[in-house]
Amino acid sequence: METDNIKTGCFSKKEHIKRPADIQNLFRNGKRISIKDAKIFFIQNNLDYNRIGFPLPHGYGNAVQRNKAKRYNRETYRLFKTHLNIGYDILFLVYSEKSSFNSRCEQFETLCKKAGLLKE
Repeated sequence: METDNIKTGCFSKKEHIKRPADIQNLFRNGKRISIKDAKIFFIQNNLDYNRIGFPLPHGYGNAVQRNKAKRYNRETYRLFKTHLNIGYDILFLVYSEKSSFNSRCEQFETLCKKAGLLKE
């Protein structure tokens, strides 16, 4: 999927998963798909939009690396959100501290394809 020059709008607050109960529900009851250095958890949310969270594993780099990883994850989601099926809660976990933005996009696309979250 080409990720250059795609205008996808904003990433609104309603699209964030912030409540610990929602995150725990995804970890416990969500379906999970893994590839090297990344994992996605997802479950239907019965809403007319997707919600997403970007937790990082304990011990993930220093503050600069954590903030950079979150920025990469948010921008990756912004690029792909118009291509995703609607009505899911999603957690996108990345384990590698050394991944570039392009590799993050490839990871997210691969995981969403394997999970069946991409529109056809």
